[in-house]
Amino acid sequence: MAKKIYLLDTNVLVHDPKALFKFEDALIGIPSVVLEELDNFKGENTARGRNTREVIRYLDEIRNKGQLGDGVQLHNGCIVKVIFLYEKKTSIPFRMKTEDNEILLIAVSLKNQGYDVRFISKDLNARVKADALGVESSDYLKARIDEDQFYCGWTHLKVPSVQLKRELPDDVMELAHEKLLTINEFVLVESNNNPHNYRLFRFLGGKKFKPVHDPAFKWPLKARNPQQLMALDLLLDCSIQFISLFGPAGTGKTFLALLAGLHKTLIESQYEKILVSRPVVPLGRDIGYLPGTMQEKLHNWMLPVFDNMEFIVHSSSLAAHQAAAEGKKEKVKTKNGKNGKKHKREKKERNHVSSMEELMHQGKLSLEAITYMRGRSIPYQYIVIDEAQNLTPHEVKTLVSRVGEGSKIILAGDPYQIDSPYLDFSSNGLVIASEAFKGKSIFGSVYLEVSERSELSQLAGELL
Repeated sequence: MAKKIYLLDTNVLVHDPKALFKFEDALIGIPSVVLEELDNFKGENTARGRNTREVIRYLDEIRNKGQLGDGVQLHNGCIVKVIFLYEKKTSIPFRMKTEDNEILLIAVSLKNQGYDVRFISKDLNARVKADALGVESSDYLKARIDEDQFYCGWTHLKVPSVQLKRELPDDVMELAHEKLLTINEFVLVESNNNPHNYRLFRFLGGKKFKPVHDPAFKWPLKARNPQQLMALDLLLDCSIQFISLFGPAGTGKTFLALLAGLHKTLIESQYEKILVSRPVVPLGRDIGYLPGTMQEKLHNWMLPVFDNMEFIVHSSSLAAHQAAAEGKKEKVKTKNGKNGKKHKREKKERNHVSSMEELMHQGKLSLEAITYMRGRSIPYQYIVIDEAQNLTPHEVKTLVSRVGEGSKIILAGDPYQIDSPYLDFSSNGLVIASEAFKGKSIFGSVYLEVSERSELSQLAGELL
């Protein structure tokens, strides 16, 4: 039988620096052109640059055990070998002189030498070209979740309306008996005849269920659908330290995360500050091309966060004015009237959320670039990572491992709307992390399916 060799593309190593160790009892080929591409990336102050430097460190450790040109055996039985193209006569029917084509040239050369070549790449077009050349190719499938196995964080039951009057419907308890529920998974129990007549429960393990009700905010804001209510239940529970929120545009992922964070930080003083960050994966020009300081650049990049904050501030201001109007009607009987004025002022302060600029000046809110979060330890903070579907599993691991004592982290994103060229629904960090933490008592996840932004936004998500 021909000896099998897994030929790794550059994007595989950049996507997962530990890909070298994810194969067992196999020959792993690293094309020489891949080393040159890594050399080009290593100086970048980006996620790609950091991952590249990590790969190079691993290769440096491996070479201490032997010569990479001859092949070095790892503890898991794999042999890592740098492959050079020595056969000048080998050619492929593609005109462009690109790194991808040079890698494919090596693949064809190995096949001509009698190897059973498996080309592993995150680049779809590179895999297509490899197949056209008769070289077997596949995506890097380690840490990959199929869409039909996706954990949405809740299950749906329809029952006779009489069951909804009981403390716990029988069908809900039956799910626990049959071990069909995961810890912190929600059960949406709906009447057979009336979808607006429902109750919501969160499974806590064993035979324990927590009834879920609308939280009491001091602002005129509340959940608009059952999934938003599920999200708020997790966001306001301090025992849940890691939350993933999924859903298309307009479902309220970022808004709910900020709303709960403001309440826990400003009203309950549970956290010292809110930290918000987003990956820099633009549809157009990168953040580095924008003028100004880092904070000025972040202002432009964080506009979606500003939009949500403005809505919350506006709602809290209305509540504060209403409370002040009611306070004028109250007759506070004091000797000199000073206590009455203090009472009204404190009531207004409790209901009012300062503007985003004021919160940042007070140290209650900070906007951070993900690039500079590596290596930090972040205690007693409420951390929101927006657009997390554009992060690799390695990047998500780096972020979650930054969470310090007393902190909470929320990853929000839409796994169906990914801007990174080498990530998809099944391989992005948001989905992978949710699957890895599923069933842990400190973790909860919710897929929000109903857009509340506008009818146009909802139709755009469905039709386009």
